[in-house]
Amino acid sequence: MKFRYLGDSGLKISEITYGNWLTHGDQIENDTATACVHAALDAGITTFDTADVYANTKAESVLGQALAGQRRESLEIFTKVYWPTGPRGHNDCGLSRKHILESINGSLTRLRTDYVDLYQAHRYDTETPLEETLLAFADVVRAGKALYIGVSEWTAEQIRAAKPIADELHVPLVSNQPRYNMVWRVIEDRVIPTCKELGLSQIVWSPIAEGVLTGKYRPGQPVPAGSRAASKVGTGLAQRLSSDQTLLERVQRLRPIAEGLDLTLAQLAVAWVLHNDNVAAALVGASRPEQIASNAKASGVELPAEALAKIDEVLGDSIIRDPELTAANAPSSRPC
Repeated sequence: MKFRYLGDSGLKISEITYGNWLTHGDQIENDTATACVHAALDAGITTFDTADVYANTKAESVLGQALAGQRRESLEIFTKVYWPTGPRGHNDCGLSRKHILESINGSLTRLRTDYVDLYQAHRYDTETPLEETLLAFADVVRAGKALYIGVSEWTAEQIRAAKPIADELHVPLVSNQPRYNMVWRVIEDRVIPTCKELGLSQIVWSPIAEGVLTGKYRPGQPVPAGSRAASKVGTGLAQRLSSDQTLLERVQRLRPIAEGLDLTLAQLAVAWVLHNDNVAAALVGASRPEQIASNAKASGVELPAEALAKIDEVLGDSIIRDPELTAANAPSSRPC
């Protein structure tokens, strides 16, 4: 397993990071979830990402239980705050001081730890002053409950507005967590250049496009039973992309590229996002332990320039690049 610095900080994280969105506390039994976490540890993964909203707080509890007994100093544990939890009361979401300071305590209890390494704003809160949000995060850091802070799916303009406030408060804002993969490249035009300038890394989710880039969705065939597209869970990306017959045919044409590098399609997809030097980690999940062991093999893979060029050639105009989609896919008001 290879490790990368998170932003301009001195913190190193495993470039393959285990995420438990949609799995722990929901799609898989707790014993299977624990087996997946242990498989991640066996593969050299030390970084684990979750959020209070996943399975309405259950995912944090399952992860905390699965990591029990591990040396805390050898792990990097990330969680997030913003989306509704609990009964969805009028203050049960967002980035107000009240919600942040209450939420971090609940997350730490569920994760069975005194601190998280990274506490992330899961979306931008249009209804709370940015100064209030960042001061609350700074107080979380000063209380020793988080070591670093990050954001998720913020626009370049939002990140640029936040960074000087964070600097003034002496709170280390080091990361952004966006969706990014071979097909979905909306962060490349604005978000990545801004983050490079300001010293933030990307921790990317959906590197295999919710399963589409594994090649399991075949053109002209029904979606596999139990797949993300069939179960209609997640963001809906798998459903949209799996109905695009042109894209599915092009994904199959990526298979010879992967095989020529002795990789699976999934490993090729994960290695592709890690080729970007602003990416600190690719988030991978799993419903079976063997999936983790396979995806972890993408760590350290060097993709030759001709392979990268061929990927672009094959995917062609199926690649989604519109930078406005970061803002378009974000909530315009609090979801509670």
